[in-house]
Amino acid sequence: MYKNYLKTALRNFRANKLFTAINIIGLAIGISASLVIFLIVQYEFNFDKFEKGNDQIYRVVTDSYFGGSEFPNSGVTAPLGNAVQNDVSGIEYATPFYSWNSANITIPKPGNSHLFKDEENIVFVNENYFKLIGYSWLAGAQKNALKEPYEVVLTNKVAQKYFPATPLNNIIGSTIIFDDSVQLKVTGIVKSIEENTDFTFTTFISRVTLENTNLKPGDWNDWGGTNSASQLYVKLLPGTDTSKIRAQVQEIYNKNTKKDIDHSSVTNLVLQPLSDLHFNSKYGNYTLDMGNKPTLYGLIAIAIFLLLLGCINFINLTTARAVSRSKEIGIRKTLGGTKKQLAAQILSETFLLTIAASICSVLVTPLLLKAFGDFIPEGLHFSWQEPLALIFIVGITILVAFLAGIYPAFVLSSYKPVLILKNQATGNQTGQGNATFRKTLTVFQFVIAQVFIIATMIVSKQIAFSLNKDMGFRKDAIVYFSTNYKDTSVLKRQVLLQKLKAIPGITSISLSNPPASNGYSSSAIKYNNGKNDITTDVLIKNADTNYIKLFKIKLLAGENLPSNDNELKLLINETYSKTLGFKKPADAIGKFIDWNDKKYMIAGIVADFNTRSLREKVKPLLILESNNARTFNIALQPQAANGHTWQSTIAAISKSNKEVYPEDDLDINFLDETIAKFYTAEQDISTLLKWATGLSVFISCLGLFGLVIYTANQRKKEIGIRKVIGAGVLQIILLLSKDFIKLILLAAFIALPLAWYAADKWLENFAYKTEINIWIFILGGVFLLLPAMIILLIKTYKAAAANPVESLRSE
Repeated sequence: MYKNYLKTALRNFRANKLFTAINIIGLAIGISASLVIFLIVQYEFNFDKFEKGNDQIYRVVTDSYFGGSEFPNSGVTAPLGNAVQNDVSGIEYATPFYSWNSANITIPKPGNSHLFKDEENIVFVNENYFKLIGYSWLAGAQKNALKEPYEVVLTNKVAQKYFPATPLNNIIGSTIIFDDSVQLKVTGIVKSIEENTDFTFTTFISRVTLENTNLKPGDWNDWGGTNSASQLYVKLLPGTDTSKIRAQVQEIYNKNTKKDIDHSSVTNLVLQPLSDLHFNSKYGNYTLDMGNKPTLYGLIAIAIFLLLLGCINFINLTTARAVSRSKEIGIRKTLGGTKKQLAAQILSETFLLTIAASICSVLVTPLLLKAFGDFIPEGLHFSWQEPLALIFIVGITILVAFLAGIYPAFVLSSYKPVLILKNQATGNQTGQGNATFRKTLTVFQFVIAQVFIIATMIVSKQIAFSLNKDMGFRKDAIVYFSTNYKDTSVLKRQVLLQKLKAIPGITSISLSNPPASNGYSSSAIKYNNGKNDITTDVLIKNADTNYIKLFKIKLLAGENLPSNDNELKLLINETYSKTLGFKKPADAIGKFIDWNDKKYMIAGIVADFNTRSLREKVKPLLILESNNARTFNIALQPQAANGHTWQSTIAAISKSNKEVYPEDDLDINFLDETIAKFYTAEQDISTLLKWATGLSVFISCLGLFGLVIYTANQRKKEIGIRKVIGAGVLQIILLLSKDFIKLILLAAFIALPLAWYAADKWLENFAYKTEINIWIFILGGVFLLLPAMIILLIKTYKAAAANPVESLRSE
């Protein structure tokens, strides 16, 4: 019986090569997209699942509120860790640690010390850290590791980098010099984590080392300061209520923090689940590679829609061809074929087509992973050895075969043989009664395609708006770089400044924090209006007198920063002046604010400018004259026609920097490129939508192509008769096309409110957003109608221009 199913299926495929190809291509695209998306989603949701009891692990983070604005911070005050470990009940252990941006590591050897510059992924931890993450120990003992000062544990990859060709056990007891000054003894080596994790640290120094060296941060014992480098994790005992733990932690913080009468500032400590670490950009993780749940859910929706489009094509073409198979079904039933057997025959054909599509998908998937290289995480790959990938492929094959084949199998197996063989089959018997169902599916296809088109246009429009909006400062033709934070010599920076001023390709220089960057500094600042204190968390920019000139920041009132460092004057932005209660910028001039036990006079008010992406509103800000700024902002001359001006200028900048800082490598950035990186997630979404749009339009038009061919073939004699009695080619084209055009226009009409609602919800993520214009929807409809019309015109013209004699010839 099964052999007969196979023979019949192959015979039908050979007899209908075009429709078979359309079905396989449509299903293959849907399965390929779903497989790639499955790999992405499975990869992203699998972060930090290997830790024992990971559902009981939480990071303590800080939420501060000043003047109605929220200031989240992934860190906590440094003394909190020890206090939580000692005074909070219900936790198994607390793990405070302090991350370090980068440092020089020296491996001392007799007469030949080796220097590793700017090593990253360094963290100061206590022994509990290894209970939290659960590393495998390759050398040394976990029990005693990192309890004493001047001890360090390395991952095996870093250990082999520092001590090449040395057995791991022989590395134990070796010395490394941290930050050019602190000698550390290697007490353990752990295996590098191979699972998906956000804990990318590779060098672990005992936390007590900070307390015994000049590395100790200035806010180490300060309960009032919060630093993102100071992190705290807790592992709760099973069954512990997180709200009770949070309340205890908050109580400890409140007891040790001086509280002012001012109620405009509030600091809350929050428990963030470990499972949230990879996705919550509010607090961030330890890399720039974060997952985005809305994007992942969007990917899942795209995979479902593309699979549905392929299934709809199959259903439409199969039910439309029902008439041509009706006699086959009638004969089979007359010869004793049952409804179940006929349904099994149709489903077996669907299953074979789906297997063929799945094979094509598996072959195409590595190519798709390469094509999406900029979007797909580096650690993601496809392998048959992964059980989940294999289960997914088998499962999706069965699911698609069932979805695509169940309705055609039901329709075809329901035919009554007597009526079919008498040519009296009407309505549902010939499939004409299913025309409404086919039209509904076709409309659904084009609704999906239309929504994708409009969504792509709006996302692209918002990205263009974000990149081109006037942020309140000049951002083109400006480069910036920072000197080594360890080198605090003001004299060296001044020497470099004079060297840079002598370079012809530079028009202006400012030693200052860039107006917009990934990092920022803020502080709680008071202003007394004569009645009460107003405390506000204010962003701080260190700058010089060239700052507002170079960046062309508008001065609304007052004067520029003084050139004399002894004058305690500063600039504030318009938002801050309004926060302080001034109706006009000029009213704030000459007023004093309290900061760090000093009074600073407001010398000028500058127009608001965006310091972060357009997702965030402009926040209160002050610009302070300071010699601590170590970032050089350089305005370049316009690029020459040959395109080499900037290249030669940057080369001259690098040469000057090397003369002053011979041991440091220059990391120079264009300001507009830094700003563009604010919207990496949106650009990824745009790329994804473009692919999804192209595939959905292609699949929909593929299905339309098949239906038009079938309709033209079914109405071949009608066309011949109409031509004989005088109908022109244009009339016949309109006759064949009008029903399909109506369906496409109906799809556009349904898609418009859906697309508008989705776009409006997405744009809520931006404080400053583009407008949703009516022309986007009109243009989106044209983009969908155009390829559909081309297909209709080509295929209907061919049918209309055919010789009527051929179509009317007796069979």
